[in-house]
Amino acid sequence: MCYCSNQRYEIRFFNERVEAGIFALPKTLTARFFALADRMEQYGPNLGEPHTKAMGDGLFEMRLKGAEGIARVFYCAVVNRQIVMLHCFVKKARQTPQKELDTAHRRLKEVRDGNL
Repeated sequence: MCYCSNQRYEIRFFNERVEAGIFALPKTLTARFFALADRMEQYGPNLGEPHTKAMGDGLFEMRLKGAEGIARVFYCAVVNRQIVMLHCFVKKARQTPQKELDTAHRRLKEVRDGNL
């Protein structure tokens, strides 16, 4: 018995700045983003670690690692099989800065309030 679905997820961006930020990442990190985004279109928002991590309250983190460093992309899944990229940044410290989490949570709230 197969529970597979032929419906794909759609990747969207919270705004143009988020999309531009992803394209501005170093090349290996941008390539990693698109590789994981392709998987997410097929399998959904939670690919599991080490690729993605559920942060709680519907917020997820895409974990990008490449030769030039480490980056994170926060995102959420919404109705109609859509995945919205909320915020991205290059990670410079072991712990994710609170400022970056606050931005992601604020944008998650806006998406839930219908302001996308």
